[in-house]
Amino acid sequence: MDNNNMYDQDKSGAGAEQQQQQSQFQQPYQQQGYYQQPQYQQQPYQQPVQQNFYQQPYDNSGLEEPISIGEWLVTMLILMIPCVNIVMLFVWAFGSGTKKSKSNFFKAQLIMALVIIVLWLIIALIAFAAGASMLNSF
Repeated sequence: MDNNNMYDQDKSGAGAEQQQQQSQFQQPYQQQGYYQQPQYQQQPYQQPVQQNFYQQPYDNSGLEEPISIGEWLVTMLILMIPCVNIVMLFVWAFGSGTKKSKSNFFKAQLIMALVIIVLWLIIALIAFAAGASMLNSF
């Protein structure tokens, strides 16, 4: 029984010694905060301050009303009438009562028609010159 008590005392003594050593080592670390998880706090996201250089609210009253689908359908029907279509192209392109977007569209149409006519004339002249040179070779 004495042997068992000795063994228990040694065991309890060794355990007490070990706890004492651990507490001696832990005390300086705990005081310095080594065993504490660092508390990280995320900074809230802040958008940069935008300065409003334009103090007036956006005014869209100067914008023109868009051309409706019905107006475009009538326009296309008028453009299908021979001779009237050429006159109306110039009226809509350069007329004062026409909306700006419609006027710009028909100005672009006239420019494209002019480019096509010039290209057609160049091709026609080349074809005429080629035909004339073939007739002279016989």
